Amino acid sequence: MNAQRVNDANAKASGRISTDEINKQLDLLANKYAKTAKIDGFRRGKVPISVIKSRYKQNLIEESRQKSIDTFYANAIKELGLEQKDVIGQPLIVKFEENDNGIELELKIGITPNFTVDNALSCMPNFDLEEITSKQVEERLAELAKSRAPIVDSSETTLKSGYVANIDFEGFLDNKPFDGGKAEGFNLSIGSKQFIPGFEDSIIGMNVGEEKMINVTFPKNYQSSNLAGQAVEFKVKLNSIKQRGEISIDDSFAKAILGDSEENTLEKLKEQIKKDLEQESKMKLYNEKLKEEALNNISKAFHFDLPENILEQEMNVLFNNEISMLKPEEIEELKNNQEKSKALYEAQREKARTSVKVTFIIDKLAKQEKINVNDNEVFQTLYYESMMSGYNPQEVIENYRKNNLLPAVKMAIIEDRVIAHLLDKSKGLK
Repeated sequence: MNAQRVNDANAKASGRISTDEINKQLDLLANKYAKTAKIDGFRRGKVPISVIKSRYKQNLIEESRQKSIDTFYANAIKELGLEQKDVIGQPLIVKFEENDNGIELELKIGITPNFTVDNALSCMPNFDLEEITSKQVEERLAELAKSRAPIVDSSETTLKSGYVANIDFEGFLDNKPFDGGKAEGFNLSIGSKQFIPGFEDSIIGMNVGEEKMINVTFPKNYQSSNLAGQAVEFKVKLNSIKQRGEISIDDSFAKAILGDSEENTLEKLKEQIKKDLEQESKMKLYNEKLKEEALNNISKAFHFDLPENILEQEMNVLFNNEISMLKPEEIEELKNNQEKSKALYEAQREKARTSVKVTFIIDKLAKQEKINVNDNEVFQTLYYESMMSGYNPQEVIENYRKNNLLPAVKMAIIEDRVIAHLLDKSKGLK
């Protein structure tokens, strides 16, 4: 075997796995199979090895090859002076040639990059925070009171903005119902922007008892990948129109919000609302403007080698995302045009490099700043977003779990928290 470092994040190993070694692995596996195999005419554990090899020939060949490759990989790591914790992802098999002498094999091995992020704070853009006015506090207080007011029947027969629509709805993608797209007797406050863009606007003007089909498009960043960017239809029935009743804004209202304590007055509620508005304004600035600039800055500030196996893994994700957005005839064209398909794949390289690089930097910063996100926080985020979008949270979470998307959600939350933490630090807020 010849194993050597290519750079700080990559190594390669080449050599031959002999036929004797593969056969040895095959014999070990056959003996293991023989101990548990149940074959008619033989007692368990007494099946001849020759029968095992005949019955499970293909499985034994594939497993023995994989075991031999795993052993080759483990020996390569040892020869490189690495430990298992130093390597990242699965090795790339760049050469696999089987002949009478065995298997000629070459692997690319990814190594976790070693770099420092000590000057990350200097990468944060300069900014000023918005001053919250008393008018903004009063407006939020009025909105809060309106949201807490009881829902009562309205004499209106035509739906207008500001009213509450009690609706039945069912969503269809390509004329087929999709998971989480159905509800009955749902109260939707018109103007709340609780549903995807275009939904509320499409039902304004409906009359009580009316049914209609509406067309809307899910945002491209929607959490369910099968719906993101998709044009869908909703069948909607307006059951009734309701409105918010009156509610007094006083100390009793404040106690209903903050808790039944003597110190919880209307003035204290206003103070809390001001703090909430300051936090919301800050996070809006961070997420909509400063985050992208901060990520660009840290991406340019740090230079280190990237593991090629992780880079290709990200390129595959981006390539598949591009494919999913194409029309069927465009996908067919790519299948028949290898050069065009390869060009589309290579077009993802720079974006993939930036994404992988930023992920390593954010991960290191999170560890350095002791920022953690547990699984419950991931579930809570998905639960809240699902509820706000009118979808079944359990179905959404299960969809993410089934498609192995939970780690990506977790990384996105960590990224938000790391950047927010650094921006706060840069202003002396932490």
